[in-house]
Amino acid sequence: VCFGIGGVTFQTMLRNPLASPDIIGISSGASAAAAFAIVILGLGGAQVSVFAIVTGIAVALAIYLLAYRGGVVGTRLVLIGIGTAAMLNAATNYILKTAPQWELQEAMRWITGSLNGASWPQVQPVLVACLVFAPVLLLKSRDLSMLRLGDDTASALGVRTELTRIMLIVAAVGLIAFATAAAGPIAFVAFLSGPIAARLVGPHGSPLVPAALVGVILVLGADLVGQYAFGSRYPVGVITGVLGAPYLIYLIARSNRTGGAL
Repeated sequence: VCFGIGGVTFQTMLRNPLASPDIIGISSGASAAAAFAIVILGLGGAQVSVFAIVTGIAVALAIYLLAYRGGVVGTRLVLIGIGTAAMLNAATNYILKTAPQWELQEAMRWITGSLNGASWPQVQPVLVACLVFAPVLLLKSRDLSMLRLGDDTASALGVRTELTRIMLIVAAVGLIAFATAAAGPIAFVAFLSGPIAARLVGPHGSPLVPAALVGVILVLGADLVGQYAFGSRYPVGVITGVLGAPYLIYLIARSNRTGGAL
């Protein structure tokens, strides 16, 4: 639910299907922070989760400020986010290379995302995040739809664009950060849920709730496939990565073919 609704919020707000938290570096920030906390600081349990959440929010704020030039353009934010994600992924890989063997397995969960060992105490903070942040996004769904028309049009229709955008970003990042802290950055769920939901509801319906439900189906379905469809068992993030990577290539190829902006 968190990955689905958080991802579609970014994609709708910035009018760009590539503007997903797992593409623009927010999930990478939480992952790098978790790996650093486990391997370098020797933290564990809830301390790692808190460290990942705070860092994910900080990375999102940094990307927003770097992309802000009298307003935020979706393409600029996506490019800055992709560069940030590359740096954070490199930092995570370096940390894992220096990790002792007994810490490596725990840290690896923060690379692909996994439901292995998930327990109800891990669910509780995510549930609280849903109850706090999801209503904010649902209440702002009309303003989010207006932002799809562009800032000038949205302002003419009475939307306070910058304040609304900040509220949407804080709520969406909160959902993504808590979900990442619980299960790792399950690859491409936030990226895929929005486009699938948009196809289901059409251009006139709100994609928020459908994207949340699509996220549920993707995670549960991918986990079942990873556990039972092959001779070996794979983390859920491996399966969602296999699904999402071709769609990412398709989007980039389509943008290049049409000559349009990302």
